[in-house]
Amino acid sequence: MEKNELEELRNRVECAAVLEQAGFAIDLKQSTRRAVKYRRDCDIIIVIHEGRGWFDPLSAAKGDVFSLVGHLEGVTFVEVLACVASLVGFVPTGPIWSRPARDIEPTASIPQRWVMRRRPWPGSMTWRYLRNKRHLPESVVRAAVRDNLLREGPRGSIWAAHRDGEGAITGWEERGPQWRGFSTAGAKVLFRLGPVDARRICVTEAAIDALSLAALERVRCDTLYVSTGGGWAPATEAAIRALAARVGMLLVAATDNNTQGDIYADRLLAIAVQASCDFERLRPQDDDWNADLEHKPDRKGQEGNGE
Repeated sequence: MEKNELEELRNRVECAAVLEQAGFAIDLKQSTRRAVKYRRDCDIIIVIHEGRGWFDPLSAAKGDVFSLVGHLEGVTFVEVLACVASLVGFVPTGPIWSRPARDIEPTASIPQRWVMRRRPWPGSMTWRYLRNKRHLPESVVRAAVRDNLLREGPRGSIWAAHRDGEGAITGWEERGPQWRGFSTAGAKVLFRLGPVDARRICVTEAAIDALSLAALERVRCDTLYVSTGGGWAPATEAAIRALAARVGMLLVAATDNNTQGDIYADRLLAIAVQASCDFERLRPQDDDWNADLEHKPDRKGQEGNGE
């Protein structure tokens, strides 16, 4: 097959078609417009580039529709071509979004867009979302606002800052009652709550979980609570390695209580072994730390009315 024929075939078949035929289903809650998550039992594939690219968040595997078939089926390239060709004309089921698509890409830089947004304040939509929907105590919300970690997002959502080792903002997690995503043109590194020189690092998968674990532990003064934003970008791994390399560190895998969380925990263990630092697996009783916080028996008696 000529190069132009390969390119035409690649453009005519979406990665979603391969996944749907292979028994994967969309996890809409964990998806964004730019990154749609597909699940099949314990297997996870993220489709990107408007259906033309993919990656496995639990390994280094990634590529186009041809490499996806090879990754899933373990067949020769001739068989890959036959499989992809058989899907020409197949229209996969697309996700239905509750939020309208953004018409244009932002023109301001990441730092500019961050400073243009207000910090949450008592009684604001974002404040009420964190207090009433996410059950975070006022003391933790105030600490995160004081440390310039949160911004008011659209429609009562929050922006939770990711920063590099120098403290520069690289992007933010976006979470709200009907929305989750990551900043357009932003880069995942780490959300960080706590002292920069902490000797105990608790790694979670979402900023909400980092804040929730901090609440459950009453914000330990020896701990830096961080979030990877649900990804494992090279910059994220590098940032964790830099923290683990410091003298006297304890790296805590506080990831979710599921298969994906265990895989992330194994990666953190490997980093700890290579850095010769102490390691601990801290597992929530429920699926994640925010669920644990919600179900905490004395939660209702600890805080006021959420204002």
